[in-house]
Amino acid sequence: MRFPSTRGGCEPASASEALRTGLAPDGGLFVPELLPALSPAALDPALPYPERAREVLAPFFEGDELEPDLPELCREAFDFPVPLTRLSDRVRILELFHGPTAAFKDFGACFLARALERLQSGEKTPLTILVATSGDTGGAVAAAFHGRTGISVRVLFPEDGVSERQRKQLTCWDGNVASYAVRGTFDDCQRVVKEAFRSPEISRRFRLSSANSINLGRLLPQTVYYVHASALFLAETGEKPALVIPSGNVGNAVGAYWARAMGAPIARIALAVNANRVLPDFLTEGIYRPRPSVRTLANAMDVGDPSNLERLRFLFPERETLEREVSARSVTDGEIRDTIRRVFEGSGLVLCPHTACAEYVRERRMPEAPSIVVATAHPAKFETVVEPLIGQAVPVPPALAALLDAPSRHETIEPRLEELLG
Repeated sequence: MRFPSTRGGCEPASASEALRTGLAPDGGLFVPELLPALSPAALDPALPYPERAREVLAPFFEGDELEPDLPELCREAFDFPVPLTRLSDRVRILELFHGPTAAFKDFGACFLARALERLQSGEKTPLTILVATSGDTGGAVAAAFHGRTGISVRVLFPEDGVSERQRKQLTCWDGNVASYAVRGTFDDCQRVVKEAFRSPEISRRFRLSSANSINLGRLLPQTVYYVHASALFLAETGEKPALVIPSGNVGNAVGAYWARAMGAPIARIALAVNANRVLPDFLTEGIYRPRPSVRTLANAMDVGDPSNLERLRFLFPERETLEREVSARSVTDGEIRDTIRRVFEGSGLVLCPHTACAEYVRERRMPEAPSIVVATAHPAKFETVVEPLIGQAVPVPPALAALLDAPSRHETIEPRLEELLG
């Protein structure tokens, strides 16, 4: 399969080429030339997750140099559980936080790191990964790439825009991973990364790639858990679920739309955003107005210029289709707090602020529909928000606890390219 750019200004790339380069040469994002129909095996509810991943991803890597490695890549990358937890008779929580850094970003990061390490075999020039993060991406990328041969990683995060435990995850690395606290917002971090990719001088000095969700290798694995969850839900309940997804940079949402287009049994998709209202305002007004991000309790969604909206608009190029297929609702910090408290009191389940956004939207938009609420991070990562609301401590997963106990190291920089790669 080939992967053209959303902007159509360059030759389509192979899967491996798209993973290596991250951003397309014309500044666009790589997308599949077609979304292949899922095989019957991919929808088998009894299929183990790594095998389902291989079935879903195989058409995208057909004829690619990574094709022979795909079964082993999936076994290595997806070695943690992906449970559907019951919230009520017709509602399940898709827990995507059982990976090494307790966030959904582990799926894409673990796959991409292993794929790029294989592609680096025999290369003399190291690959430099640049990643901007609003919280969970950087930690997942750092963990996945730490110690990988032939690859160095530079992680940028907003100095005052992540939780303390997220900061620990971002700064507990050494060796081939360096972390930078940027005096600015996530959008400043993302801007610096994009400037690096557009700079001819930087391109001459470094072999650059990205591990943000602009990289196809981060996004393709995210289609798998939507196929997995919807197949299990249908087998258990006899109904196709609606998906409610917390959304920041829109990459996770694109994975869901791709999965549905491939034939996953998904009835509809609704997106939940925080006070950063760029997406719902765009859908309402028809005019895209990026703006400086504002800080919220759901900090990983504090995005004022979501990159993957470009992929979503490519998928639905007609205005009427986009409005029909995509819906998004904004959730306030007060509504996040109320939802965390209410869900815990009613069910005993503890939600992180991002998952609480999705649950709030489900309650308001589709209270009676069979639904899957996507839980993107473990609530222990946001203990200063969650614990006062539920009145008790949240147990810390062992993998997360090990990272929190490690020593921290990082450099603080201004949001300027020369300070990162000067």
